[in-house]
Amino acid sequence: MLAGAAMVAPATLAAPRIGRTQEPIRWRMQTYAGAALGEEVTKPIVDYINEAADGEMEIELFFADQIVPTGELFQALQRGTIDMVHSDDDSMASPTPVRQFGGYFPFATKHILDVPVLFEQYGLGDIWRSEYEKVGVTWLSSAGQDPCNFNTKKEITSLADLDGLKLYTFPTAGRFLAQFGVVPVNIPYEDAEVAVQTGELDGMAWSGITEDYTVGWANVTDYFLTNNISGAWIGSIFANQGRWADLPDHLKQLVMAGIKAADTYRNQWYWGGEARLRATGDKLELRTVPAEEWAEVENAAKAFWKEIAQEGEIEAKIVGIFEEYNSVINQAGPPYTF
Repeated sequence: MLAGAAMVAPATLAAPRIGRTQEPIRWRMQTYAGAALGEEVTKPIVDYINEAADGEMEIELFFADQIVPTGELFQALQRGTIDMVHSDDDSMASPTPVRQFGGYFPFATKHILDVPVLFEQYGLGDIWRSEYEKVGVTWLSSAGQDPCNFNTKKEITSLADLDGLKLYTFPTAGRFLAQFGVVPVNIPYEDAEVAVQTGELDGMAWSGITEDYTVGWANVTDYFLTNNISGAWIGSIFANQGRWADLPDHLKQLVMAGIKAADTYRNQWYWGGEARLRATGDKLELRTVPAEEWAEVENAAKAFWKEIAQEGEIEAKIVGIFEEYNSVINQAGPPYTF
């Protein structure tokens, strides 16, 4: 009996728990978004990774301008001050030819899902990946967000009403809108709300209505223009090239899973928010410039595309992709076009 017990006993003992002795891999990530917006557009990525990594990796999230100004994000990422960035190419002053196509390239998209289709099915992902490899940064993924509408103190019912408006907007969007008399103003993100209250700004051409309510801009402006100059923001996730290369493969897969999960969340958050707040929001009055008049802006975008295409081989290739995609959806009709 003793011999039998001795033989059985070891099998009934629990295996000793081996504690983790290795420190987690720690990254710092900065987003273009302020704290209120960042909770919805970037924090879900970080939360997913930190929870799923089970102590192997920890990402600390910083919001707009907390480590460096948004316009210096690329440089900070390149030199390793920041390990990971969520931004559009335009805002972070990317030194690549794709810069002006990030953010809101005028009338390149109509809906949020146009962005992943362009990157996955029409080749933009290959271009972004290649161009960032050349400058020591790893492009991980791009996704769509909200359209670029206008929220303003002044009522806009015609193109003439744009003349002289001081608007917080993206560099390329501002360059495009300047031909209609808009005065683009470049200030830190978190200062925009106060700038409207002091009269430094007349409003924003920076987002859809979901963000206006989320970040507080609906509290300081009065009108929302339903016409937009782009159907979806194009934003990307980037990593420092060396840090990404050193990351174990299973953690790379986990990071990508977190990014894609957050993309899905943003799709429904924006799509539902844009409809609900237009229909039931009580802070901004809706205004619309007649379609036949707004067609002048759309036609100006076609000329703008041709101008950009002449700037280089990559620019011409990207414009060609936008032209091809827009040809397809225009032939397809609703719901791909309005």
